[in-house]
Amino acid sequence: MHIACLGEGMIELSGQPLQRRFGGDTLNTAIYLARVLAGSPHQVRYLTGMGQDSLSRQLLSDWQAEGVDVSHIVIQPGKLPGLYMVETDARGERSFLYWRNDSAARHYFASGIDFASLLHTAQLQAIYLSGISLALFNEQERQRLLAALRDFARDGGKIWFDNNFRPSLWSAAQARAGHEAILALADIALLTLDDEQALYGAETAEAVAERTLALGCKEVVIKRGGEPCLLASAELRAEVLATAVPQVVDTTAAGDSFAAGYLASRVLGYPPAQAAAFAHRLSAAVIAHSGAIIPRDAMPQR
Repeated sequence: MHIACLGEGMIELSGQPLQRRFGGDTLNTAIYLARVLAGSPHQVRYLTGMGQDSLSRQLLSDWQAEGVDVSHIVIQPGKLPGLYMVETDARGERSFLYWRNDSAARHYFASGIDFASLLHTAQLQAIYLSGISLALFNEQERQRLLAALRDFARDGGKIWFDNNFRPSLWSAAQARAGHEAILALADIALLTLDDEQALYGAETAEAVAERTLALGCKEVVIKRGGEPCLLASAELRAEVLATAVPQVVDTTAAGDSFAAGYLASRVLGYPPAQAAAFAHRLSAAVIAHSGAIIPRDAMPQR
């Protein structure tokens, strides 16, 4: 299977003392997907825009070294990668500061992407995107993407979606409309309960799952931090315990790595409960380290 992740990869400044790394929600998932699927016939590519500068070249080299196919990334002459800084409190909870408004990825998302060629099932069988991915498009381009995704799904392509709501990028009303259009097409939805409650009010995980399945999504995972996640489909309702973490260092990429662990496991043929158990283990390893991407030797065994 050829899998694409769509979004923005950025330079990350984090840690004490401050270190320069890389991150971005769908990029983090792409990296962890490539790591978990290493040695299998499945391939992971990243779809975004990058510049021609030395930092962009270094990022592309780093991602390629992780096993991610960067050949479909579009170069935006004269533009630079986005930048963000992560600050964490004593409990490891993070907050972000962004410098991304004129980034190469922003220009890529506004460039009139040839979605018909990009989302062709002869070359691509699954695409993963997030609420942040959707928010980076203007309304006209977002509608073009949704039309292309409908064609992709009709032709047998798999669509995987993570809600990742960021109110600084778009309004709750815009996000609800965009999310619901994707969820109507999605094969798997990975939804953080806090984000769903920010969009819809104080709903239970069960109510979120029912609403999402009613939209047309086939398989739903409701993430609840350190609480058990909820799995839901037409045939299944189950909870899977989270993995205990002795000390949370940094929650950056907790959900992104969970998504990678779950999706990779499903691609490899594991049932939902086993996929969720591994996803919890991977997420637990990630939040025990600083930064979005942990050392390879800290990865849990599949």
